[in-house]
Amino acid sequence: MPDAPVIRSDTPGSFAWGVFHERHPPLVRQVLDALPYGPAERAAVQRLLTESTSGVLEPLPSAAPDGPNGPNGPAAADAAQWTAWGEGLWGKPWGEAPFLWAESYFYRRLLDATGYFRPGAWQGVDPFAPFKAAELRGTAVDEELAALAGLDALPPDRRADALLSSALWGNRADLSFRITAEPGGAAASDLVADDSALLWAALEGAGAGRVCVVADNAGRELLPDLVLIDHLLAHGRAAHVVLYVKPQPYYVSDATMADVLAALDRLRTAPARARAAAAIGERLWQAMGDGTLVVRTHPFFCAPLPYHDMPADLRAEFSGTALTIVKGDLNYRRLAGDRHWSPTTPFADVTRHFPSPVAALRTLKSDVIVGVDPGTVARLDGTDTPWRTDGRHAVIQVSAASPSPPAPPA
Repeated sequence: MPDAPVIRSDTPGSFAWGVFHERHPPLVRQVLDALPYGPAERAAVQRLLTESTSGVLEPLPSAAPDGPNGPNGPAAADAAQWTAWGEGLWGKPWGEAPFLWAESYFYRRLLDATGYFRPGAWQGVDPFAPFKAAELRGTAVDEELAALAGLDALPPDRRADALLSSALWGNRADLSFRITAEPGGAAASDLVADDSALLWAALEGAGAGRVCVVADNAGRELLPDLVLIDHLLAHGRAAHVVLYVKPQPYYVSDATMADVLAALDRLRTAPARARAAAAIGERLWQAMGDGTLVVRTHPFFCAPLPYHDMPADLRAEFSGTALTIVKGDLNYRRLAGDRHWSPTTPFADVTRHFPSPVAALRTLKSDVIVGVDPGTVARLDGTDTPWRTDGRHAVIQVSAASPSPPAPPA
């Protein structure tokens, strides 16, 4: 496998540096404004912000209270795991840690600061829940759900491509636009790599097999993922689907089981003009009940590590899957490795460690990118725009070959 420098956040002006110094401060303000946290929680959040921008990495508290999160409880075990993951990093400036590691640790520490893991009134309260709920209630979602009625009028191939495009772009453009857009139109020109034909070909033989979907965001972006899953099941593209979500709140809007249930409820209770959405919600509800749709999670989905280092039990779950679809920017970073790859590095070369054929649906919102042909790279570099990070461009990339046995983690 080729190698490349790991992305860090210690270069002023870089995208990774901007996440800590420009994106996190307003995020912290929004979190503290969204819920009535007390003085202790507010002070802890502010300390984290100061530490992460001008201090050094400090480990999670080793002592844990008695009770469910006591010495043998899940919070204590998680703290011990983070202590091991951070070996060699504690006491160093945050910017010297790998960007993927440091950003993940920031969100783990934010949960700790808001009392998510501690016995008390704030235990288990998602600090990002107000943002997720507001988006799911929005009128834009009503329009998305109503637009599902137009799917039946499309030829099968156009219908499938519209649903795939909607799942790819999330909330950049609504489903009604995806349904009426002409193939190869303006939105398609923003695809810097398009293996959609390979994706559908990989699913042709999956009718009797299992497809895994690794979710990204909740709310308006989870809804088209669920609609796509319904399409796979209803049209024989998959016999079973496993949807993987985060075990706890993560990266502001990442989907948890609570978010899946909220999205299903939004579908099932769609207004009368969105009967197609309600029917999809009912089918998915029944699919969960009979086991053709299973929602799973694993602690590794909140780990600060690339998928190359996934534990054996999770690797076994993906093995034998007809296709695994990973959604979003963070999953892409973990799949390819958060490194300064040459953008022309073949996608298959950096993903051959994955234990099943794998497809990435990703809007570009960070530095890492692979699998782009040299002509496209030259064209985009010539625009003098931050095309790797501005969210305007996207990829559908597939590695459909049987994966090679992974190298043991170092």
